[in-house]
Amino acid sequence: MFQVRIHGRGGQGVVTAAEILSVAAFGDGRFAQAFPSFGSERTGAPVVAFCRIDVVRIRTREPIVVPDALIVQDATLVHQVDLFSGLRPGGYLLINSSRSFADLGLSDLVTSHGDHRFLTVPATELALAHTGRPVPNAVLLGGFAALTGVVSLEAVVHAITARFSERVATGNVAAAREAYRIVAGQKGVLADASPG
Repeated sequence: MFQVRIHGRGGQGVVTAAEILSVAAFGDGRFAQAFPSFGSERTGAPVVAFCRIDVVRIRTREPIVVPDALIVQDATLVHQVDLFSGLRPGGYLLINSSRSFADLGLSDLVTSHGDHRFLTVPATELALAHTGRPVPNAVLLGGFAALTGVVSLEAVVHAITARFSERVATGNVAAAREAYRIVAGQKGVLADASPG
């Protein structure tokens, strides 16, 4: 089972991201489950959502404590919330930022986990450019597809198209495709730089 925890703020589409990711997994022929964890928080408050993906039915329902991947939709949470708790060794991390991990103050985290599965992508900037709105959720799923290979880009595109109206979907699909290209390019650079 592959478990994903998504962190962000209310209003950024954190819950929607988990739902779209689960629909993408279904589109790729897998079982999936998505659910949020929040109380009476308002817009801007920290929110967490979860997604599990497997080749067999998923029966467990508890929050994900030991994720295989983290998606961080708002980099301002990095030093406010314990985002990285439980991240498996060899896990994946995708942060919505145009800044480097060193600039985010996360050099120690990268050193302890290795940098080949930790990347940033400017999802909010891409969302603004393609949709006119600063909502990074669908954009990050394109990057997630490139980073992990757990879902295909085409399944993400179909899930976005199914979720949003045609106009909103068109911009989000374009932004998700661009995020995919950016992350795939970063992965290629990291792979070329790794020894042996």
